[in-house]
Amino acid sequence: MSEVEIKINEEDDKVNTGKEMDKKEGKKAEDLKEQHENSREKSKEKKVKKIEEMTKRELLEKLKKTELKAKENYDLYMRTYAEMENIKKRGKKEREDLAKFANESLIKEILPTIDNLEKAISHANNDANPSVLIKGLEMTLSGLMKTLEKSGLKKVEAAGKPFDPNFHEAISQQIDDKVVQGHIIMELQKGYLLNERLIRPSMVVVSQGNSKSEGVKSPQT
Repeated sequence: MSEVEIKINEEDDKVNTGKEMDKKEGKKAEDLKEQHENSREKSKEKKVKKIEEMTKRELLEKLKKTELKAKENYDLYMRTYAEMENIKKRGKKEREDLAKFANESLIKEILPTIDNLEKAISHANNDANPSVLIKGLEMTLSGLMKTLEKSGLKKVEAAGKPFDPNFHEAISQQIDDKVVQGHIIMELQKGYLLNERLIRPSMVVVSQGNSKSEGVKSPQT
C-alpha cells in the first residue's frame, strides 16, 4: 500500500472516529435534555399536586363557612317564619275579638233600658189587675233579649250562687239563716257577659250566715 493510501485511510478513520464521537455527544446531549425535561415535568407535577391539595383545603374551609352561613340563614328564616305565624295568629284573634265585641258599647247603653223594662214589668205584675200594656212590655223585652243573645249577650248567674268577685259586686252583707255564708241572697242589678267577657258585674247582697256565725269574713269587692 502506498503512503498516500495510508494517509487517506488514516484520514477516513479520523473522520469516522469524529462521527462516532459526535454521535456519542449528540446522544449524551439528548439524554441530558430528556433528563432535564423529565425533571421539569416531575417538578411541574409536584407543583400541580401541591396546588390541587391547597385548593381542596381551601374548598373544605369554604364549604364549612358556607354550611355555617346556611345554618345561620336557616335559623333566621325559622325565627322569622315563627314570628310571622305569631303575627298572623294575633291578627286573626284581634279580628275575631273585633267581630265579637264590636257592639259592646251599644249593648252597654241598651242595658239600662232593659233594667227599666224589667222594673216596670215587675211593679205592674205586683198590681192586682195587670194591664194589657204589661203583656206588650214583656213581649218587647223578650224580643230584645233574644236579639241581643244572638250577638253573644248572656246573663250572669247570681241568686243562690257562691259569691265570685270576678262576676259579682257585693253591695252589702246580711245575716241569713237560710242562705249559706258567702252565697248570694239577692241580686239588685243583673250582670251580663258578652261572648264570655264580663261587661257588667251583678250587684248583689251576700249572706253572712246565721246569727250564731263567728268570725265571718267579708267577700272581696
